[in-house]
Amino acid sequence: MNYYWLILIPIISALIGWFTNWVAIKMLFHPKKPIKILGISFQGVFPKKQKQFAERLGQIVGNELLSFKEIEQKISNPDNIQKIMPLIEEHIDNFLRVKLAEQMPIISMFIGNKTIEQLKSVFITELKELFPKIMGDYMNKLENELNLEKIVFEKVNNFSSDKLEEILNSLMKKEFKFIEILGGVLGFLIGIVQVLITLLV
Repeated sequence: MNYYWLILIPIISALIGWFTNWVAIKMLFHPKKPIKILGISFQGVFPKKQKQFAERLGQIVGNELLSFKEIEQKISNPDNIQKIMPLIEEHIDNFLRVKLAEQMPIISMFIGNKTIEQLKSVFITELKELFPKIMGDYMNKLENELNLEKIVFEKVNNFSSDKLEEILNSLMKKEFKFIEILGGVLGFLIGIVQVLITLLV
């Protein structure tokens, strides 16, 4: 009896496995608009769930990924403030020595190097105390005015289906390809099992 035809079974099974996974991946994005087949409505998973996806992503970004309180704490951290003090000191020094002399030359005539250093020290000390309060007030104002959840929702919800597909494909191209190949491999193994069962029976 000629069993050469049995070789085709794993090959056909591999092709079926690959093809079904390929179709499944395509159905994540297509059809982009709902279509009816035999009275049943079909639409790609992501286009259909885009609004829910945008809502959830907005919630994650607004509540978990970006926290105004955490940003405020980072900015107001004494170590971080200390890092920017040299730059602030440089600007104050330039103001007292150069800009003040340009704007008020008479006053600058009575301010010597010692007085400049004293004024600079007073300004810097005051700024160190004032900076955390300013940033706290600013971040509270920003949090009230800037609704991150709403911004992310509107951006993602307004993506075109093509844009959404492009983004997700760019992020998961390798994973999608792996799923296609895995379907072929599993199909091939199932085909081998079918051949073995056929031979044993």
